[in-house]
Amino acid sequence: MSGHGHVDPSNKKIALVIAVLALFLAISETLSKAYQTEVITKQVEASNLWAFFQAKSIRKTTTDVAVQAAQISPNAEDPKVAEQIKKWAATSKRYDTEPDTGEGRKELAERAKKAQALGELANHKYHNLEISSGVLQVAIVLASSAIITNVMMLAWLAGGLGIVAVGFGIFAMFGAAALF
Repeated sequence: MSGHGHVDPSNKKIALVIAVLALFLAISETLSKAYQTEVITKQVEASNLWAFFQAKSIRKTTTDVAVQAAQISPNAEDPKVAEQIKKWAATSKRYDTEPDTGEGRKELAERAKKAQALGELANHKYHNLEISSGVLQVAIVLASSAIITNVMMLAWLAGGLGIVAVGFGIFAMFGAAALF
C-alpha cells in the first residue's frame, strides 16, 4: 500500500502470480503423494509375489526330491508307485508354470517384475514432482519478497521458476514414462 491508502497495481499482479503458483504447488503435492502411495503399493505387491514365488519354488523342489526318491526306490516299478511318480511330476510341472491361474513360478516372476517396474516408474514420478514442488515453493517466496521489497526482478524470477516447475511437473507425469 502506498501512503494514500490504495494498493499498488503491480502488487495485485504479483499476488495473482502467488495464487497461481500456490495452485500448482497444491496440485504437485497431491500428485506427489499419490505416486508415493503407488510406490509403496507396488513394493508390497512385488514382495508378496516374490514370497509366493519362493513358496512355489520350495514346493516344486520338495516334489522333485520326492519323485527322484521314488524313482530310485526298490518299488519304483510297482504300478501304484509309478502312478504316484506320474502325479508328482505333473504337480511339479504345474508349480513351474500355470498359465490358467497365473500362479506358476514363471507367471509369478513376470508379475513381480512388472510390479517392480511400475513401482520404479511411480518412484521417479514422485521424486520429480517433489522437485517441482520445491521449486514452486521457492517461486512463492520470491514473489512474496517482490511485494515487500518492490524489486520487480524477484517477481519475474518467481514467474520464470514457476514456469520451469510446472514444466518439470508435466514431464514428471507424462515424460518420465518414456525414459523408463
